[in-house]
Amino acid sequence: MLKAIIGVLRRWTLPVAMATGTVVYLIFAFVPALDVMGDRLMPVVDTMLPLFMALILFTNFCRVNFHSLRVAWWHVWITVFQLVLVVALTAVVLSLELSPAGIVLAEGVLTCVIGPGAAAAAVVTAKLGGDIEAMTSYTFVSNIVTALAVPLVFPLIDPSLDMPFLTSFAQILWKVALVLLVPMLGAYIVKHHMPRLLARMNSVEDLSFYMWGLSLSIVTGFTVRNIVHADTTTAMLLTMAAASAVLCVVQFAVGRYIGHFFAMPVEGGQALGQKNTAFAIWIAYTYLSPLSSVVPGCYILWQNLVNSLELARHGNTARR
Repeated sequence: MLKAIIGVLRRWTLPVAMATGTVVYLIFAFVPALDVMGDRLMPVVDTMLPLFMALILFTNFCRVNFHSLRVAWWHVWITVFQLVLVVALTAVVLSLELSPAGIVLAEGVLTCVIGPGAAAAAVVTAKLGGDIEAMTSYTFVSNIVTALAVPLVFPLIDPSLDMPFLTSFAQILWKVALVLLVPMLGAYIVKHHMPRLLARMNSVEDLSFYMWGLSLSIVTGFTVRNIVHADTTTAMLLTMAAASAVLCVVQFAVGRYIGHFFAMPVEGGQALGQKNTAFAIWIAYTYLSPLSSVVPGCYILWQNLVNSLELARHGNTARR
């Protein structure tokens, strides 16, 4: 019985993590004493979460062959599609007389397109039997492209934005450095100078994946909280959720289609479909309407449902 439960948890780690985060949030929300405690703990958790993500990436980078990191042609085509979609969405916002709600929706969708690939995409790719080095390389390419695109595109959408290109570019790259470069530097040191620690870390199977599952439960709790407290109508929330779901499916599907031509369907789908939604939410709060952050918030849930289905299918195939 216990083995069966553990087996289910392993196969459905991501849905269990999301359900746990949702239930914990609801408990804190409906128990007055816990609600007050939650408000006090929120800034602490908000500060600790990026550090935890850096630790997850550190454990993942310890499995990376740094000599195999290089830009590939499928990276280029994924990036081209991303930029074409950004241009198309920007043109829609500029050419059509959208209502205020329509502009908020378009901005939210744009953040999910222009946002970089998730650093944790390499973790899922590894579980799916994909090329972790290729995904790690794409993560860096994607973040640089986003750092260049955001200061160019967003002032067009909102001319009132005081957004100097070099300042914004440097600000985004600084966040990238903290999230990606610091864990990678630590992993490089461990791989080349601390073999015993490296061996002990790599002996724990799927360590980074289960750590990511824990972080996902926390992120889901925050996401549900932000959606519940969003200052808008139910119809608008449903529209945002539906738009993010459609976009999520399209990006995963197109990514897999592009990757298919390079024998990289898993990597292509993860690269284009799995987004750094925390970064997209930060973009929305920093440069656009805070309400538009609901779209990438919903995208978190959809992309991890897609990941869960892919992992379940991969597990069923491996057992045959």
